[in-house]
Amino acid sequence: MIPSILPTYARAPLTFVSGEGSWLTEADGRRFLDLGAGIAVNALGHANPALVAALTAQAQALWHVSNLYNIPAQQQLADALVAQTFADTVFFTNSGTEACELAVKMARKYWYDKGQPERTEIITFTGSFHGRSSAGIAAAGSEKMVKGFGPLLPGFTHLEFGDHDALQAAVSDKIAAIMVEPVQGEGGIRPLPDVCLKGLRDLCDQHGILLILDEVQCGMGRTGKLFAHEWAGISPDIMMVAKGIGGGFPLGAVLATENAASGMTAGTHGSTYGGNPLACAVGAKVMEIIGDDAFLAEVNRKAGMMRQKLEGLVAAYPDVFEAVRGSGLMLGLKCKATNSDVVTAGFAQGVLTVPAADNVVRLLPALNITDADIALAVDKLDAAASHVKEANA
Repeated sequence: MIPSILPTYARAPLTFVSGEGSWLTEADGRRFLDLGAGIAVNALGHANPALVAALTAQAQALWHVSNLYNIPAQQQLADALVAQTFADTVFFTNSGTEACELAVKMARKYWYDKGQPERTEIITFTGSFHGRSSAGIAAAGSEKMVKGFGPLLPGFTHLEFGDHDALQAAVSDKIAAIMVEPVQGEGGIRPLPDVCLKGLRDLCDQHGILLILDEVQCGMGRTGKLFAHEWAGISPDIMMVAKGIGGGFPLGAVLATENAASGMTAGTHGSTYGGNPLACAVGAKVMEIIGDDAFLAEVNRKAGMMRQKLEGLVAAYPDVFEAVRGSGLMLGLKCKATNSDVVTAGFAQGVLTVPAADNVVRLLPALNITDADIALAVDKLDAAASHVKEANA
């Protein structure tokens, strides 16, 4: 008999009932140090007092009115995003998946309105993840994502990650946009080198192609800049944002330049819940905290500390780990042992991590994790690695 919850998740045998900061408490009372943060969502930890206060205040005033009317918290958050990024305009969604849908629509509508309706093709890369909607799985193109779900949405050209010759050869007058994650998350914490991101920007400028960045997982301070592309000193035309922007409350956004968004006029897109008062009240507080230079400086300091400790862990267990990779507090342990064994061993030590492709264990802690919790986290990972080493001996 099928369970009451559709069985699409291979869940860990854990049931959490409360959280505080970087810690979660299981129903049986055990405490776990959370290095997954809800897959980079709880950017300011669990039950953050400032976010709880913002949500509570808004909940006591107004929950939902729809986008038929002006929403003050939405305007506040949009203004903050425009002030602190490349963007001229913002559309709010409920998730990263919805942001992907709009980014694709926006790029194609741009060219349609420019009198070039044939420019519909979007270049994407292997290892990418852009959500699980029809557009998202078609954009990723991997067998794991698309098998059994055809016919797929057409209009995507899939290239090997890092194949510069293939990229040059793929450019044509049918290309509407290039879509890429500055740091692949689900793909195994694979950063796109700054020089490559600059090269993509130059290529797009040369051929009039729109550059779409997916910063759903790597954005909102995760890499030590407000958005990861800032390290390369470039700007996209369209950017997808979600996860950390809501600090745990469902919220996403598409940011765009005035030019790239020019086709999206009244009636071309909409959302019942997107940008609702509750989500935007929390998002505005998240932006206020994470967008502060002093906060981002602390993220970089903590990231340096954590990476140094992880490098020591890799050196101590060469049969379990190969390398540390990533940027800021978006880190990955490339494993020699099976990554799921490392994750499972962590459960016994009271530490939570997230598996990814390419046999990687993702470490995505709250951006305000304490120094003491970083040290304790690596100690717990050390104990987990020791168990995996012994099990594989």
